[in-house]
Amino acid sequence: MKRPTLFLILAMAAGLAVVSAQDTPPSQVNDYRIGPKDLLEITVFELPELNQTVRVSEDGSITLSLLGKVDVAGLTAQELEKRIATLLDQQFTKGAHVTVFIKEYQKVSVIGAVGNPGQYEIVGPTTLLHVIAQAGGLTAQATNELFIYRVNGDGKQDRIAIRLEDLTINGNQDLNILIQPKDVVMVPIDQTLTVFVYGEVKSPGAIPYQSSKRITLVQAIAQAGGTTEWAKRTKILIKRTDRRTGREVRFTVNLKKMISGKINDLVLEQGDVVIVP
Repeated sequence: MKRPTLFLILAMAAGLAVVSAQDTPPSQVNDYRIGPKDLLEITVFELPELNQTVRVSEDGSITLSLLGKVDVAGLTAQELEKRIATLLDQQFTKGAHVTVFIKEYQKVSVIGAVGNPGQYEIVGPTTLLHVIAQAGGLTAQATNELFIYRVNGDGKQDRIAIRLEDLTINGNQDLNILIQPKDVVMVPIDQTLTVFVYGEVKSPGAIPYQSSKRITLVQAIAQAGGTTEWAKRTKILIKRTDRRTGREVRFTVNLKKMISGKINDLVLEQGDVVIVP
């Protein structure tokens, strides 16, 4: 019953999502700080030769006719207007009228199990739920955990894990973090995996499970109907393919001790074959 509630919350958030800068409240646009890859349209009424559309470089600067390189990262559009006007006052003309219009904003990427994966502009403070809503919300294949990949100040990539159930169902708004430019929000797709249980069980065959939820040996045998009265529960054979070498590995475990709690239950892996002798 938790998943429909999650979809409802995200659907409500989608109604408030910002699809383009034209729908963004003026206060957010005015507070927006220019950054790399933004596309700026600059107009100087007194000097038409300075009118141009220019993209901010990775170092946070632009190059303008007559003025050359100008650092713009971290400035609002209004602050940049004043900076350009000041430079013109110093070198060319007094009281120049400058306007700066941000045509394209910095973007974040949303990939995986969302309605419309892709890149989305962020204008002003933008939260995680807001970005997910912009991307069309979660699909039915979404896991309960997503990851945000972010480049830190050292140029290295950090990974932030967020449990959606804690955020939306349990109401932990501390997890509804602000998204930064160039973040990658990845919602893993919950795949159906399979293990196989054969031998002295009541319903031998394939046992499906979701990748987001591990399956243990005790759980797999229980889903296979449990062992028969002839089962030798002290020597359960596990066949597993080593992912690195591709070779088959075999080992035995004591199911009886697992059930009694004397040893830990065994977490199975995709493709494992369990044989109950």
